[in-house]
Amino acid sequence: MEIRNKANRIRLFTLNTPQMRAFHFSWFAFHICFFGWFGIAPLMAVVRDDLGLTKTQIGNTIIASVAITVVVRLLIGVLCDRIGPRKAYTWLLCLGSLPVMGIGFANSFETFLLARLAIGAIGASFVITQYHTSIMFAPNVVGTANATSAGWGNLGGGTTQILMPLIFSGLLMLGVNEAFGWRLAMVVPGVVLFLTGIAYYRFTQDAPNGNFDELRASGELPAASGESGAGQTFLAAAKDIRVWALFVVYAACFGVELTINNIAAIYFFDNFELTLATAGMIAGLFGLMNIFARTLGGIFSDLFARQAGLKGRVRWLFIAMLCEGTALMFFSQMHVLALAIGIMLVFSLFVQMAEGATFGVVPFINKRALGAVAGIVGAGGNAGAVAAGFLFRSESLSYQQGLFYLGVAVIIAALCTLLVRFTPEVEAQEASAYREAEASQGGAALSLR
Repeated sequence: MEIRNKANRIRLFTLNTPQMRAFHFSWFAFHICFFGWFGIAPLMAVVRDDLGLTKTQIGNTIIASVAITVVVRLLIGVLCDRIGPRKAYTWLLCLGSLPVMGIGFANSFETFLLARLAIGAIGASFVITQYHTSIMFAPNVVGTANATSAGWGNLGGGTTQILMPLIFSGLLMLGVNEAFGWRLAMVVPGVVLFLTGIAYYRFTQDAPNGNFDELRASGELPAASGESGAGQTFLAAAKDIRVWALFVVYAACFGVELTINNIAAIYFFDNFELTLATAGMIAGLFGLMNIFARTLGGIFSDLFARQAGLKGRVRWLFIAMLCEGTALMFFSQMHVLALAIGIMLVFSLFVQMAEGATFGVVPFINKRALGAVAGIVGAGGNAGAVAAGFLFRSESLSYQQGLFYLGVAVIIAALCTLLVRFTPEVEAQEASAYREAEASQGGAALSLR
């Protein structure tokens, strides 16, 4: 699928072009989805006491919150190829708002588990965000665009750790009891999700030249059938070993981030005897690194590409993964609060740069099956979170031990980058496209205008 008129610069402070509207709405939509997805995580200490949950049951809810996303991400990527990212995002946001608000009706472990399972579907928003920016931006800035939109979206994992305890505390000050307070607090992200879905449909379009149905009618895009049909594009992606290598890599970076988002607040609350609000603030720092860390991963991916083409992007991905695994192993051994916070921030930097580096490679794997590739790789992140979740549900394994083993697994997963290779023809073609985009850019790739 060749899309014309892609933007070769990122002009942050403008909404005048369809490319920048897609950029800003996609990161904001993903941010709100992340906020709703993990809105309950910083309140788990209260929920645990209210519903009488055990550590194993909490672990099962963590697994549930990311497990369903594996399936939905696989489907949503193909759906984007078929109906376009605009309609796909609108439906996901509006339908996803319902279980976010509905979790307040949970009154037992079973109903709470089902609610978290349903909420997990909105995690597929990541795939739509990456898809939308991939078809809006040229090769010289697509790594930066993908990383920034995803990073600012992931930032929702940090803001929810900070804001949800504050919303909860505000409700308590108004006289609401704890059992009703956490339920009422979840209505806030649910309402915002629904309103964002309406705005996404109203203010964005699928591609620079229009929506997919218009482009197919004019012949600019092939019909969503035959070789361009959903089944064929998914099979093309699924047969490519590079896609599954990136699936494993993304499992070891985004999957780890999801795991930390789920356990960070309760980890600091229990291990360092902090208040819920303080533990949430510290846990929020991990997610707040997304303001710049994932963007850095994409920027370095584009810079490595300038020097060494697609091979450079893959080399940078390996370096980021190796540093992530090492930092995670060190974090697991910290018993002093100040040191734990410091090493957590270093670890957060590299895990998010690795995510940005991964989706600096994804747009070049198979352009005709971009949605399917993004869906499979994106699903890897949640598959990794599910696998990691089993480390933290065992009563016999401490969180520190689980984190150490997770760090070892990340270093092993980094070796999968060796399977991501490109033919000389593709290397030459993308190098030429990069030079052309740079030549017509006429300024910095990331602009504040």
